[in-house]
Amino acid sequence: MPSFRVTLIVGALAPGVAPTRVLPAAKEAAETLAVVEATDVQVVAGQARLIVRFAAESREIATQIGEHVASTVSTIATVASWRVTERVKSAWL
Repeated sequence: MPSFRVTLIVGALAPGVAPTRVLPAAKEAAETLAVVEATDVQVVAGQARLIVRFAAESREIATQIGEHVASTVSTIATVASWRVTERVKSAWL
């Protein structure tokens, strides 16, 4: 089964939301629809990026999972942007 990842650029948190809650919320959202392979948080150019890697049967399904993760995270933090990429050999496309 192909491997995908959703990358979200996250901004301000909703009032009362601890920073440590955001990545688990993204992972839990993905787990409702797919097998999660890995998660990570990166700071690039001063922006927080959440990454959730998961398996999905197709790009269409992966995009739906990405939308679900972004929608869920947007209830607790500002999601500036998000994208889904697919693992092809050694690159994320």
